[in-house]
Amino acid sequence: MKPQNFQPSDDFWTPAASRYDDVPIVPCGNSGLHLPRIALGLWHNFGDDRPFQTQRDIVRYAFDRGVIHFDLANNYGPPAGSAEENFGRIIAKDLRPYRHEIVISTKAGWNMWRGPMGFGGSRNYLLTSLDESLARMGVDYVDIFYHHRPDPDVPLAETMLALHDAVRSGKARYAGISSYSASATKEAQAIMRELGTPLVIHQPSYSMLNRWVEDGEPSLLDSAAAEGMGVIAFSPLAQGMLTDKYLNGVPEGSRLDQGKVTRDYFTDEVLGHVRALNEIAAGRGQTLAQMAIAWILRDQGERTVTTALVGASSVDQLADSLGAVENTEFSAEELAQIDEHAVDSGINSWWGATQSRA
Repeated sequence: MKPQNFQPSDDFWTPAASRYDDVPIVPCGNSGLHLPRIALGLWHNFGDDRPFQTQRDIVRYAFDRGVIHFDLANNYGPPAGSAEENFGRIIAKDLRPYRHEIVISTKAGWNMWRGPMGFGGSRNYLLTSLDESLARMGVDYVDIFYHHRPDPDVPLAETMLALHDAVRSGKARYAGISSYSASATKEAQAIMRELGTPLVIHQPSYSMLNRWVEDGEPSLLDSAAAEGMGVIAFSPLAQGMLTDKYLNGVPEGSRLDQGKVTRDYFTDEVLGHVRALNEIAAGRGQTLAQMAIAWILRDQGERTVTTALVGASSVDQLADSLGAVENTEFSAEELAQIDEHAVDSGINSWWGATQSRA
């Protein structure tokens, strides 16, 4: 569904009055922060390699539909930093009057600039990066500032103190972590509670083909719930694998065609599972992408995921993803059928690259 006032070519834009009618807004863990069940990630499609007007149309449409959370990181692009710069241009042109309605998040942890202080979890890197992110976006604060990945070479206490100080300085409203294990999450939260700035959210990768957050006793989902944290799952479509895009080959211009996704993931076995999941989705009256997102948002009791973080290369693609919220209920039979094909496919490269900390 496209709002009636959505005109991609218009320079002047007024948000839809119905913008809170589509995507549900829910509390983030035990905090006072509220987030939409679907958020827009600017990891891909918002660098300088994509038309700015297309980016602007996607963001405006997202806001029109109630997607009030926009997720970035310092190194998103290409080149690194350009996604924040482009989003800053969209804020200046369209969203500035509605800054109080939107949630902006950014992160630091992966490689950003050359030298030993251009990555990781040091106080120097995190706080310098936050200042640079604010400058690129032209805002005084972000709503959530994350440590993007664990850094086993920096004391966890130093990293958490930097997050605490980011909030205390007013440059961030809340603090979060990404890709931390269950035990590291508990340890980090204990430090932050003692400092007086509890972590409110964890951002792990999670999809039907990447279910590591469910593993272990306790699992990451269990630990986040126990610590009062919300969970926002990134890559719920497994970087496009859980769509109909690759069912019959590699289309020109896709992430796989551009080399943004490794072909090693696309084995015959994995594609067989994807095709079977596509049939289940059709039986539910959903696209595969819609079912994959709905499955992430399904009721899991105390450990239900707060938000699915999706990307979009077009308004139409985002519109399809948002259709997931129309049906997030699954029968026991459907879940059993899905479990036969929702199997780990070795795609969690973020986990393998970060987890020296237990």
